[in-house]
Amino acid sequence: MTVKLDITQIKKKRMKLYPAMLYYLATIVNRYSEFRTAINQEGELGIYDEMIPSYTIFHEDTETFSNLWTPYIPDFEAFSMAYANDMQRYGSNYGMIGKPDVPENVFNVSMIPWSTFDGFNLNLQKGYDYLIPIFTMGKYYRDDEKIILPLAIQVHHAVCDGFHICRFVNELQELINS
Repeated sequence: MTVKLDITQIKKKRMKLYPAMLYYLATIVNRYSEFRTAINQEGELGIYDEMIPSYTIFHEDTETFSNLWTPYIPDFEAFSMAYANDMQRYGSNYGMIGKPDVPENVFNVSMIPWSTFDGFNLNLQKGYDYLIPIFTMGKYYRDDEKIILPLAIQVHHAVCDGFHICRFVNELQELINS
């Protein structure tokens, strides 16, 4: 499902978009078990107590990506500082895994800041048992007085349906507006 979020308040508050959205997404993901349900490496179904955002960063010089992760901290300022520390320490690491020791309880977030979109879908090899949500953001744009950010949300129907996604999006928008 792809939605258009109004991120006007983020821009008005001069917040950095990526860490703000990582925090907001993680906050809502951690509220509900359907977004924390996974099959572990032993093939067992379970629910993580907490999920951690894993996110892509772009290396302009090589036009490649790396994945970093930052522990979820319920306080926005503390999370933002942890994000900034991770970016400073690991942001120049190349390779798929920019920050080592990736925990099992991560959910994936990426951004395609070069293009806006109305729909986006990932095709996962062996995705039938990947239950954790995946979030992809696009290029934001102005629509009259609003600043709009496209967000694609990919979930597994075995643990999440339209009701859960709509509740997620509504609460995410409320959090952004607050």
